[in-house]
Amino acid sequence: MIPAIAQSSQPIIDWDWIWTHGDDMWQATIEHTLLTVIAVIVGVILSTGLSLVALRWRGTYPTITWVTGILYTIPSLALFVSLVPLFGLSILTAEIALVSYTLLILIRNMVSGVDSVSEQVIEASVGMGMTPRQAMTSVRIPLALPAIFAGIRIATVTTVGLVTVTALIGRGGYGVFILRGIRRQFLTEALVGTLLSVLLAIVLDAALLGVERWATPWTRRKVAP
Repeated sequence: MIPAIAQSSQPIIDWDWIWTHGDDMWQATIEHTLLTVIAVIVGVILSTGLSLVALRWRGTYPTITWVTGILYTIPSLALFVSLVPLFGLSILTAEIALVSYTLLILIRNMVSGVDSVSEQVIEASVGMGMTPRQAMTSVRIPLALPAIFAGIRIATVTTVGLVTVTALIGRGGYGVFILRGIRRQFLTEALVGTLLSVLLAIVLDAALLGVERWATPWTRRKVAP
C-alpha cells in the first residue's frame, strides 16, 4: 500500500530544505534538460528521415505510423524496464525510450504539414522554373514549419514529463526528487520535483515558440487596414 504523504506530521513546505538544496536542484535541472533536448533532437533527425521516406514513397506511411504508434502506446515504465537488460542502467537506455515516444508525434505533424501546402502554390513555383526538389525545400517545407514546430513543441513537453520516469533507472533529473519524496513521505521534495518539471516544460515550450516566430515571420504579419 502506498503511504499517504499528506498524513505526515511534517509541514507541507519545508523552506529550509529548499534553501539548502539549491545545488541539487540545479544539477537536476541540467540532467533533466539534457535528457530532454537530446531525445527531441534525435527524434527530429529520425522523424525527418522517416517523413521524407513517407512523402517520397506514400505506401510506406501506414507502416511507419503503425510501428511508431506501437512504440508510443507501450507504457513508459514497461519500456524503460524492458531496455535495462540490453543496455543497463544507462543514459542510452533512457534516450532510446524517450526518442521512441517522440517519433509518432513528429512524423504525423511533418507529413501533415507538408501535405497541407496548397498544390496551387507548388504549381506556381514549378511554373516559375523550380524543380520538384526545389519546390519541396524552398516552398513546401517552409510553409509547413508551423505544423512542424507544433509537433516539436508537443514532443518536447511530453518528453519533459517522461524524463521523470527515468528516475526508476537512476537517470531521472527532477524525477529523483519525486521518487525520493514519495519513498520518504516528504511532500516538499516531491512537490519541488513536480513544480520544477512543469516550469521546465513551460520554459522550453516558450523558447520553441520564440524560435518558431523567428523562423516564420510571415505568420505574424498584419494586414494593413
